[in-house]
Amino acid sequence: MKLTAAIIITKLAIIGLRLIKKGGTTLPGKIALKISPDILSELSNKFRIIMVTGTNGKTTTCRIASGMLDKSGIKYITNKSGANLASGITTTLIDALTLTGRAMVRTALLETDEAAFRTVAPKLKPEIVIVTNFFKDQLDRFGELYNTLNYVREGILSSPETTLILNADDSLCASLGQGVDNPVLYFGFADEVYPESNFNSNNDAPYCINCSTRYLYSSATFAHLGHYRCPSCNYERPKAQIECTQVLHYDNLTSTVEINTPAGKFAAKLALPGLYNIYNALAATCLGHYLNLEEESIVQVLQGFESGFGRMETVNVMDREIKMILVKNPTGFNQVLKYMMTQRNKCVVALALNDKLADGTDISWIWDVDFEILSFMQDKIRSLCVSGVRAEDMAVRLKYAGVDETLINIKHDEKQLVNHLINEAKENEAIYILPTYSAMLDIRQVLKNRFNLKDFWK
Repeated sequence: MKLTAAIIITKLAIIGLRLIKKGGTTLPGKIALKISPDILSELSNKFRIIMVTGTNGKTTTCRIASGMLDKSGIKYITNKSGANLASGITTTLIDALTLTGRAMVRTALLETDEAAFRTVAPKLKPEIVIVTNFFKDQLDRFGELYNTLNYVREGILSSPETTLILNADDSLCASLGQGVDNPVLYFGFADEVYPESNFNSNNDAPYCINCSTRYLYSSATFAHLGHYRCPSCNYERPKAQIECTQVLHYDNLTSTVEINTPAGKFAAKLALPGLYNIYNALAATCLGHYLNLEEESIVQVLQGFESGFGRMETVNVMDREIKMILVKNPTGFNQVLKYMMTQRNKCVVALALNDKLADGTDISWIWDVDFEILSFMQDKIRSLCVSGVRAEDMAVRLKYAGVDETLINIKHDEKQLVNHLINEAKENEAIYILPTYSAMLDIRQVLKNRFNLKDFWK
């Protein structure tokens, strides 16, 4: 009776909230969990579950993975909105049920918060888990990096039959494949394919996870990702079944890579630029391989997938190209800034910093971001705006990074911000908006109302 009541009330809540344009991605799930606390366990046998977790790249990896499922002819439900806590996942699953509790689709692709994974995974018993990477993120919520790793490890240990898809280049992520009975697929870059020219050994994970000896690297891509080896206990990067063997082309619009799989090598022009998106593509390619997709089908997915809202989302308005890229931690932010360095023409830039719960209330992480990159590309920046609740803090950080104070504009109001950016940019120029999560939602709502974008949950 509790399950039936939870399903009916939750579905009514979803319908009602969407009628008034509120999304209905989280609250209905909270209601369901209140009525039936063990509802996820009860729903697990109705779906084939694929979970995606990790610090960076979850939403984009899910988008590419969606394409792999489409190509396989598999009907599925997914939490496109990014509502990745237990409540959002519960909403997603119930949305795929009839009022009588019958599943309308049999597969669920679920982006899952790292901390939530610990409790959600044992209940859902996933068939596949993709783990993208681990970086320092929201210290007020996750605590130390190894806490986040252990949350995911706990969830995996309760699911010994789950196939794991892990980042071989991340010493923390790869360690999840140690000492477990689970089938494991690894992905990563081949040695010295994209060496980091300014590798910093004092990264998020410089020491061996087993014996605390400093790793030796034969090559690195960024942060602590690369080909590592512990000289004491011999823990090292595992062999990757799916591997980027060449970066054939790389600019601010796209990247073309050569990928080696057990079935052979192929080249693919990815639909999104950025080194980090190559990793996301490799993770999803692992899923395509698992689903026995042909090489041609995998290439079509990699070349044609649609980015998620706020994740390199591009909006063409008034002969200007707005690119919104979510930023939430130093490693991810640094990769976005390095991507922006490939910008050849003049551009307009906005950084929006909030400190709400969804963003992380501790904003000290901005001092670990290499904003000095912006000072080196000032000649390409026509205007630079800071916005959000903590706009002034961001302005101070930019000043210390060597950015010309006269270039910085503070715009707290999102409508004024969008108007300013469009007015400052010239025809055919790019506008880069780099917001934290809640700031992204606020700015995107302004863009949606003005330019008729899709709702964020679609």
